[in-house]
Amino acid sequence: MKFLPYWHDSTPAFGGAASGPVGGDYDVAVIGAGFTGLGAARKLAMEGKSVIVLEARHVGAGASGRNGGHLNNGLAHSYLAAMRQFGPEKARALYHAFDAGIETLIRIIDEEGIDCNFRRSGKLKLASKPGHMDAMRRNFEAVNREADPETEWLERDVLHDEVRSDSFHAGMLQRRSAMMHMGRFVVGLADAAVRHGAVVHEGATVTTRQKQGAGWRLTTTKGKVTAGQVLLATGAYTDDAFPWFRRRIVPVGSFIIATRPLTETEIAASVPGDRTFVNSMNIGNYFRLTPDRRLIWGGRARFSARSDQRSDSKSGAVLRASLAATLPQLADVGIDYCWGGMVDMTADRFPRAGQADGLWYSMGYSGHGAQIATHMGEIMADRIMGHERQNPWQDLPWQAVPLHTGKPWFLPVVGLYYQLKDKIS
Repeated sequence: MKFLPYWHDSTPAFGGAASGPVGGDYDVAVIGAGFTGLGAARKLAMEGKSVIVLEARHVGAGASGRNGGHLNNGLAHSYLAAMRQFGPEKARALYHAFDAGIETLIRIIDEEGIDCNFRRSGKLKLASKPGHMDAMRRNFEAVNREADPETEWLERDVLHDEVRSDSFHAGMLQRRSAMMHMGRFVVGLADAAVRHGAVVHEGATVTTRQKQGAGWRLTTTKGKVTAGQVLLATGAYTDDAFPWFRRRIVPVGSFIIATRPLTETEIAASVPGDRTFVNSMNIGNYFRLTPDRRLIWGGRARFSARSDQRSDSKSGAVLRASLAATLPQLADVGIDYCWGGMVDMTADRFPRAGQADGLWYSMGYSGHGAQIATHMGEIMADRIMGHERQNPWQDLPWQAVPLHTGKPWFLPVVGLYYQLKDKIS
């Protein structure tokens, strides 16, 4: 079993990184070479701006290369709760922002010829307990009526054609959801940014920043650079150089295993629907097939802010047990990959984007970012250039998490709380 992301291991390494030290003067410096940062860099370069991307590790090293491979449209939240909080018009706009994110991915994949196995698979949200069905059904009715008439409610007898498990009692199908090979997309996006003129440095951690005239001077582990504007796109991997953001982002571990390639007979006996699937538990699971027919099975597993081989191995054992409980026909299948990564959670689990502490930023996707991060990168690029562009998260206040300075000491308590909710719900 390999303790590294399947997306990394099955993607050729990015070959367009700049050699030599970091230096020079740029219109924009982008910190972070994931979907957000690279989406912004590509857009800025296409508009003739000089742009440098500073990545602490390698392209796609963070959440963009460590996720479950889902591109799920719509809100991760209850739509009814969003209507109560924001009103019908704003809730609808937020829902459709994720639809727009997927459309942006389709456009870029087509424009740049990125081979990343993109497919509109549909997402199936599965009710894990009979007690979950009523709330899910009411949420479905609101979504179907107010925002997405293509959604469909599936009763238990129909679910058998989608997923062969006795664990689920009904489901909500969102047809606009999709999937792709995350590693191939992020490397393809980096290649595209470089082709259009962006400079990408790997292994260039930003350690300090200083105001210099109307812009910034950034010190990195590979040298110093000046830029008129800075976009912070580091999410859960935001470090101590940016304490304002660290106090507002809670890094939470999300862990994943991937099986050996399944036979078509095994797929027909387990997940014949070939969609992205997610269950309704608070500490839930999400799963899908890869292009080479492995089953990716992920979830919180443990409430930890660590992802290393020891932590990932412990979480992998928890995930294997939940896979076997849900799909016992795959209980003995070999596991080829086990990995983890950090999710950039906000207190209310809505993203944030705009300007703060002298920087542009977009982050806080809260486990729902793969489908919208590239889109938000383009939106922030337009805002940096002074173009009129609607930012769906512009008006959301963003207070610091009380008693949080960057290391989420409270996660075990949060985990116990959600475990209790899952037991009694």
